[in-house]
Amino acid sequence: MVSTCRISTTTTTAHTNHLFSSSIFSNNNTSQTTTTTRSRSHHLLLRDPPRLITISSSSSRQKSRRMVGKSPCCLIEADGGSLVDVVVAESERAATVSEAASLPQVSLTRIDLEWVHVISEGWASPLRGFMREADYLRSLHFNSFRCPDGSFVNMSLPIVLAIDDHTKQRIASSSHVALLAPDGDLIAILRSIEIYKHNKEERIARTWGTTAPGLPYVEEVITHAGNWLIGGDLEVLKEIKYNDGLDHYRLSPSHLRMEFEKRQADAVFAFRLRNPVHNGHALLMNDTRRRLLEMGYKNPILLLHPLGGFTKADDVPLDVRMEQHMKVLEDGILDPETTIVAIFPSPMHYAGPTEVQWHAKARINAGANFYIVGRDPAGMGHPTEKRDLYDPDHGKKVLSMAPGLEKLNILPFRVAAYDTVTEKMAFFDPSRAQDFLFISGTKMRNYARNGENPPDGFMCPGGWQVLVKHYQSLQAQEDKHQPSAAFST
Repeated sequence: MVSTCRISTTTTTAHTNHLFSSSIFSNNNTSQTTTTTRSRSHHLLLRDPPRLITISSSSSRQKSRRMVGKSPCCLIEADGGSLVDVVVAESERAATVSEAASLPQVSLTRIDLEWVHVISEGWASPLRGFMREADYLRSLHFNSFRCPDGSFVNMSLPIVLAIDDHTKQRIASSSHVALLAPDGDLIAILRSIEIYKHNKEERIARTWGTTAPGLPYVEEVITHAGNWLIGGDLEVLKEIKYNDGLDHYRLSPSHLRMEFEKRQADAVFAFRLRNPVHNGHALLMNDTRRRLLEMGYKNPILLLHPLGGFTKADDVPLDVRMEQHMKVLEDGILDPETTIVAIFPSPMHYAGPTEVQWHAKARINAGANFYIVGRDPAGMGHPTEKRDLYDPDHGKKVLSMAPGLEKLNILPFRVAAYDTVTEKMAFFDPSRAQDFLFISGTKMRNYARNGENPPDGFMCPGGWQVLVKHYQSLQAQEDKHQPSAAFST
């Protein structure tokens, strides 16, 4: 069902402009077909030079609260019309903490806590807590969520909390429960709870399209989870912090919107990734900004938005990725004045076209009206067969037709590879395919582990050295734990 939640009048709403693969973002010179889709009267000039965002999200929390539910003149409206913010106000915190201490308790895992973080800041707006059964079934079977006014928005991933049989029996007669963080701290109250059956096989099959063994999120979260789900409305006692040195990058949707408004952005284009940024990524992002300027936008701002929740074991850790991303900005590969780097707190499912809808929907709530999507977004290799789990083109196709995402402009990007003639990353030219080198993640990791350099122009030197340091550290740890060879004479 198509959403009827209204969006800002300054954004493109025509479904024919939802996918740009055959217009401004293709090789065809047809930019004039899209430049008239928005009012020029809403273009804003940048008054003061912007700065690189490494600011603390907590420093302006109270200020950002005042703008929740309000869209600056050119930012896309949040799903449901306003951002959800379920963090308890300072004036009510002591009383709510006291109440929480008196309630039956449910312990959270690290990934459960990441979902509390996601919900509390409004990334899943208009969802206000862990899903009750009706919302769970709508999400699982229809990729949608019902707004309070009866309209529907996209919600492709169920956001649920599992409990075991013992916990169910212990809290069954309660209306509200307290949630405990993994370290034992009281973190939230879940109100007006509903407990219902956790059909794991159905959830896995409908989310991933397979029940094959080896799916990372399934093995980490679902397989050993309880047989029951508990839903209810969240009241989070305080902002979620991880104290890992990266909290200043964890900017909420309301905080991001405030920053976009401060910078006088008239377009926001988001790029989600869980890997280090190489010069091919930078080429895509810089080319997108250039083309948005050609369309008539005056100050498009890039949201470089790495995933910061659960990732599989062989992905590059978040702290390494963030250090590498900052080197990309320091080396001038991306412009710090038109780029905001922030962490997206969601766990990663690796659920392909189903999950990429969630990633796009969350960026709507952050204020992005353009979303860059590439090959096999949110996908992975098949866990038991030597092939991709999903068709690499289906992610962008699904985004272009997904109900509830019509107000987001999808930007499928062209393939970039290393051009051995120009000795830099460039858009792939099939007419001289022999001149291009595709450097896979495996090959990149092998370069770094062995202390070798990739071809000049593949990645900025500072960013590459971050990866070399990381992979050589891993190699040293592996070597340390290798049993020493025994020799006899």
